[in-house]
Amino acid sequence: MNAKDIKHQLLALGNAEKAAHSAYYFRTGKGQYGEGDKFIGITTPEMKSVVKTYKSLPIDELELLLSDEYHECRICAVLILVELFKKADEFKRGNIVDFYLSHSQYVNNWDLVDVSCHVILGEWLLDKDRSILYDLSKSNSLWDQRIAMVSTLTFIRQNDFKDTLLLSEIYLTHKHDLIHKASGWMLREVGKRDESVLTGFLDVYHKLMPRTMLRYAIEKLSPLQKKHYMTK
Repeated sequence: MNAKDIKHQLLALGNAEKAAHSAYYFRTGKGQYGEGDKFIGITTPEMKSVVKTYKSLPIDELELLLSDEYHECRICAVLILVELFKKADEFKRGNIVDFYLSHSQYVNNWDLVDVSCHVILGEWLLDKDRSILYDLSKSNSLWDQRIAMVSTLTFIRQNDFKDTLLLSEIYLTHKHDLIHKASGWMLREVGKRDESVLTGFLDVYHKLMPRTMLRYAIEKLSPLQKKHYMTK
């Protein structure tokens, strides 16, 4: 099994019309967050069907796939990495986390981040020091910054909200909409677990929050609550 075989299968499934739509959807124009990214034009179910065949891809081949110019090759690589992590023992999980973080420059769009980071990094950090999240939050990479936030989804599902709240506070002054969306999404997930924790955060910070972050965060609240927090 090798990266070349996977890429060949993906190219065979490609669709030019879908590729053009994906290039627009993922903002690949000059100056946009996905500038220069290339697409084959494949649906998510099609990619997952390919991944099922290559769940045990060797790490050197996985590295080739993850560094490929095509978006779909990279997302297949992170999906395979997720499957490897789920089945690995503690030692191998540590190696996978190291590989993931050392190749995060290729986890370079929001969908690649969102399908992988909470399963790999978030799961790994459940019972460990989490300072790496704050290092990532200070990175110059938008995608490292998003990895830091979305990784906390695993903690939220364990009713552990501290890091989500701290990172949301750090990101109050962030300039990019994709970080606002990620922060608001994670805050909304906190609210689904414990509404009082969310509203407590909003009571302090709603006037400082970027509007996108706020809208995402309050999505599941009552109309009356939404009106209260949207009125500055």
